[in-house]
Amino acid sequence: MRKNQRPFPVFEKVEILDAGSEGNAVARVGEIVVFVPFVVPGDVVDIQVIRKKRSFYEGKAIRFHSFSDKRVEPFCEHFGTCGGCKWQHLRYEDQLYYKQKQVEDNLARIGKVEKIQVLPILRSSEEQYYRNKLEFTFSNHRWLTSVDPVGQLPENEMNALGFHIPRLFDKVLDIKNCYLQPDPSNAIRLFLKAFALKHGLSFYDVRKWTGFLRNLIIRNTTTGDLLVIMVFRENAEEDIRDMLNELINAFPQITSVFYVINPKKNDVINDLPLYHFYGKKFMTERMPGFKHGDPDIEFQIGPVSFFQTNSRQAVRLYKTTVEFASFKGNETVYDLYTGTGTIANYIAPLINQVVGIESIPSAIEDAKVNANLNGFTNTHFFTGETEKLLTSEFIRENGQPEIIITDPPRSGMHEKVIRALLTVIPEKIVYVSCNPATQARDISLLTERYTLIKCQPLDMFPHTQHVENVVLLERMD
Repeated sequence: MRKNQRPFPVFEKVEILDAGSEGNAVARVGEIVVFVPFVVPGDVVDIQVIRKKRSFYEGKAIRFHSFSDKRVEPFCEHFGTCGGCKWQHLRYEDQLYYKQKQVEDNLARIGKVEKIQVLPILRSSEEQYYRNKLEFTFSNHRWLTSVDPVGQLPENEMNALGFHIPRLFDKVLDIKNCYLQPDPSNAIRLFLKAFALKHGLSFYDVRKWTGFLRNLIIRNTTTGDLLVIMVFRENAEEDIRDMLNELINAFPQITSVFYVINPKKNDVINDLPLYHFYGKKFMTERMPGFKHGDPDIEFQIGPVSFFQTNSRQAVRLYKTTVEFASFKGNETVYDLYTGTGTIANYIAPLINQVVGIESIPSAIEDAKVNANLNGFTNTHFFTGETEKLLTSEFIRENGQPEIIITDPPRSGMHEKVIRALLTVIPEKIVYVSCNPATQARDISLLTERYTLIKCQPLDMFPHTQHVENVVLLERMD
């Protein structure tokens, strides 16, 4: 039943049926699919439609008639406003169920794969404080909440240090406590905000491109390293020195401090100089080798180097990759989209040689550093776009791969890479993906020569809709 037909209807007493994309849940009214945030399957709600698309609607729950038994009380005070951890109100066991279902549905619907062997999803050992990297934004356009007073607030009370509000480029939620990164992450953020307010330092205005303080990045490792990057809009040397010295004095556990001057209109800092202010110039992470008793693999991580954001679950991801590959020890393996070479260096002790391909030059430099750090002489890294490098000439020069490991970005593999794989035809392809939809699309293109043997979902990011998935494809001879 509907009321208020114009301009947007309200659908009454609708049961939420499924968990969907972008952290939203799914309802169906007749033939209409409606995506709704902050509800869980089993809730019965009235839905106010707020946006109509060609193939679906978007809405919000305006009244609850009954609550699902899958619900739990969110643990974070910012839930419902902050754009992260959108599944906090869903029991963790049910989160795992819907992540696994997401993988199975994508393989069946997009990948056209029948009789799928999907292994039970590997849960994260940590449901909170599992991230090793967070980035916060300074803003003078704080998002006002229901507890804020009505009317004009003093300018300094509009300052925030936190996360962007979804879909609003100029609004930042001031974060009191975040459960994503272990201490002293929260304490550092609160200290820097208090210092800025006390000393009258200006927060960034994204509308006018003014303000001194822009971003804060905090990174840590399981070995105890703690790295802080401060991003300023201008090089006010005295203010920078005073702020960073106070930070170091307050938090002796910090092992590295860098800062960046970013006068640009965007927040990207990879193309800007990083100034080393204090401590070590990099962090060190260690992962246990694949076999019991093998030496740890050591990774040197620079301030802007990529590393899997959930360090402990990354170990399980790489172990799964090795288990699926079933190395005999004499293989040549290509690692496509190798990034900083974490997978390539992890498998190096187990095979004859590994060839890594990556388009970002600085990532390849990191990969080479980490190979040297561990004494690996059988790793070979090349800079370039995979779809351009993976040619017959390249293979003649570097060896025919028995196994290819691919870990592309969320957009999946370039179509030319898939065509190259169908020409190279290694015995096995181990496909690691953070996006089961694009992974399933690529698998459907590979099935003319390959059979999907099994897949292993992993939860890298509890309380979000994201799921990692590893699949094994074997050549049809």
